[in-house]
Amino acid sequence: MITKEKIKSNDNSTEKNIATPFAGRYSTAVIPRMEIPTKGVAAKIAYRVIHDQLLLDGRPDLNLSSFVTTWMEPEAEQLIQENLNKNFIDHFQYPQTQIIEGRCVNILAKLFHAPEENNYAGTSTIGSSEAIMLGLLAHKWKWKKHREQQGKSTTNPNIIFGAEAHVCVNKFAKYFDVEPRIVPMSQNDYVLRAEEISKYIDENTICVALIVGTTYTGQVDPIGEVNDLLVKLNKENGWDIGIHIDGASGAFVMCFAFPDIKWDFRYERVRSINTSGHKYGLVYPGIGWLIFRDIEDLASEIIFHVNYLGQTENSYTLNFSKPASGVIAQYYNFIRLGSEGYKSIMESILENAQYLSKQITASGKFKLLEAKTILPIVTFQLVKDEGFTIFDVSYKMKEKGWIISAYNLPPHAENVYMLRVVVRENFTHLSANIFMKDLLEVYEALSKENKTMIGNPHMDKTKSSANAC
Repeated sequence: MITKEKIKSNDNSTEKNIATPFAGRYSTAVIPRMEIPTKGVAAKIAYRVIHDQLLLDGRPDLNLSSFVTTWMEPEAEQLIQENLNKNFIDHFQYPQTQIIEGRCVNILAKLFHAPEENNYAGTSTIGSSEAIMLGLLAHKWKWKKHREQQGKSTTNPNIIFGAEAHVCVNKFAKYFDVEPRIVPMSQNDYVLRAEEISKYIDENTICVALIVGTTYTGQVDPIGEVNDLLVKLNKENGWDIGIHIDGASGAFVMCFAFPDIKWDFRYERVRSINTSGHKYGLVYPGIGWLIFRDIEDLASEIIFHVNYLGQTENSYTLNFSKPASGVIAQYYNFIRLGSEGYKSIMESILENAQYLSKQITASGKFKLLEAKTILPIVTFQLVKDEGFTIFDVSYKMKEKGWIISAYNLPPHAENVYMLRVVVRENFTHLSANIFMKDLLEVYEALSKENKTMIGNPHMDKTKSSANAC
């Protein structure tokens, strides 16, 4: 949500109109900044005005902060372009698109080892945020029905997740009136442990949300340990508490690079999994996926049946309309790359992440936060205090075009600060070499700048190094 005040602070020019130097060749029309113009302008002028403003955005291929795919093949882009005008939800009008979605759900269910004897189910979404909301909502309703069958109260549901969880899990709890029971991080352990869950769980727990590839560090929660705990507690107490896996960042990597590592429906209590096709599914935003182990994990009461689209259709979405192009692009990748292609790409991405990790360590200026992560996410810190912070490094790297995240961990580990690089398909060995060259140049520049400030009595020593950058 953007407020009036935010609009003014973001777009803080005092000018009422947009300057159009190039457009002046073709027109002298005035384009207001904050109001719709009375008269429109020629297409070439509108294009140029917006195109020139967007040049101030960062370059997607140098954005190492984002997990989101920034490159696809021309043939995939052509398919996307050809289907931009299709609303996915219009199944009656676009039946083949619905068939393609079904194929993708089937492919993912098998990749996640959904038992063949089960009637697994799934849906495409705008992204993993919607998928997580829908997945957790299904857990709430399943818990509710189980409680009703036992003749017990359905008030005060709660959900257990770690502080490392994505913000949309917390959003779910607030939006759908579920008590969030957040297990804090520790100073040296950044995943959710089974022994900690034991302190928070009870008969009103709708599920435990675990992560394959945390946003903060790229680590994987110990799903086997939590599964064993839930099997034991459910049997002892007559509960039916399941696990939802947020595989937004890590599911595709795990499926193809580490197929023998168990994390998915091979564990009995894993009932739903989400992933982002627009991350390591290698599709442009936005496309996400939600897969259920069995249709029984999705209460029929929350599936809507609508008949005003040409025929009666089932709907389990938060966002009714969306482009069909994301689903089609995902299917393109599946048949274009196949298992071998995905495996090759994931292994290459991981190798490049390891290559960058070794260079960061060898620099002597930075150290890895977590050397054991199996996902292509590199988190690192300053080795020693040189009078500047990781935030200064992040800002200074942006001057060279690189966009990297700088942040600290959640409460109980909030004094741990780090930089994060997300290695994607277009980040090569050459990219890593250039990145390291620029990173070390930034380090030396900040170090020299700090020494200059300390040694110059005329400079304001209270000025933060972030501002000095």
